[in-house]
Amino acid sequence: MKFLVLWRIELSLLSREMAQAVGRMSDYGAALEDEGKLIARYHVVGAHGGAWIYDVESHERFEQLLARAPIFNFARYEIYPLAEMVRPAPGEGR
Repeated sequence: MKFLVLWRIELSLLSREMAQAVGRMSDYGAALEDEGKLIARYHVVGAHGGAWIYDVESHERFEQLLARAPIFNFARYEIYPLAEMVRPAPGEGR
């Protein structure tokens, strides 16, 4: 299962703890990439956040990984489950 996560830091929660959490996100993302659980991660230019694409075995596993993110309590999330766009075989769908 793939999920697109758009996250944005909640600046109203700015604190030393948030700054430390933001500093740990790169290592957290790299570890997930090494495990094959995160297939892409991007910084959203001009925003305080990112766009990550997870590839996990279940919705439950996705929720676990998201909840373990260092910035989990300091960000707002938009989450989109993704589905493959498959081209129909010739003759299908007619």
